[in-house]
Amino acid sequence: MARWLRIDAPPSMTCEVIKPDLPATPAAKTPTMSTPAPVTVIDHPLVQHKLTLMRQKDLSTSSFRRLLHEISMLMAYEVTRNMATTLIDIETPLETMRSPVIEGRKTVFVVVMRAGAGFLDGMLEVVPGARVGHVGLYRDPKSLVAVEYYFKMPGEMHERDAIVLDPMLATGNSAVAAVDRLKETRPKTIRFVSLVSAPEGIANLQKHHPDVPIYTAAIDRELNDHGYIVPGLGDAGDRIYGTK
Repeated sequence: MARWLRIDAPPSMTCEVIKPDLPATPAAKTPTMSTPAPVTVIDHPLVQHKLTLMRQKDLSTSSFRRLLHEISMLMAYEVTRNMATTLIDIETPLETMRSPVIEGRKTVFVVVMRAGAGFLDGMLEVVPGARVGHVGLYRDPKSLVAVEYYFKMPGEMHERDAIVLDPMLATGNSAVAAVDRLKETRPKTIRFVSLVSAPEGIANLQKHHPDVPIYTAAIDRELNDHGYIVPGLGDAGDRIYGTK
């Protein structure tokens, strides 16, 4: 179950619920700067329960990692809901039939390193045949600007659907930089998936890439002076890998 939100106002905005408690459906027209792609809040009770556990500061590294794996599997179902399918002829033990399969080449999960790597394994459990691309970015602690150090994608991206994975959509600078680079490969479609998002990050990504739908489990209150989401869950990378 998901809520489909349209967010196209400044960081202090309110969220208009377009289709409450219904699956998001493709927009009738290509999104523009005035009509950005929707933000889908995945509010399934299991997703929200696991996210609450992950937010707790005393949770162990192993438990945090396990819950992220589980929650990414659950989110994968909603993120892939509107994938195009085509009918093929198959034979069951009883008769032949036409049955749907995902159309075209396989999905590409694009990991925004390093925290995005913790989001990947659960997604691959659901879509094991997907290819994987990597964008290496780190956030400069003073300027909060995203700095790239690595980029590698599978071939023939123009025939593939890309799903960008980054657990935290905070300032949005890393998300914008990742999608900037990804668009150079010309994938068929792009979706962006985060676990927790800030209104500022959503607004930033929609400003630069209004055509990219956003999927998230929560939209938190705001960013603090250090660019962290509050209430948030801390630094996702540190909590996944046990670093400081």
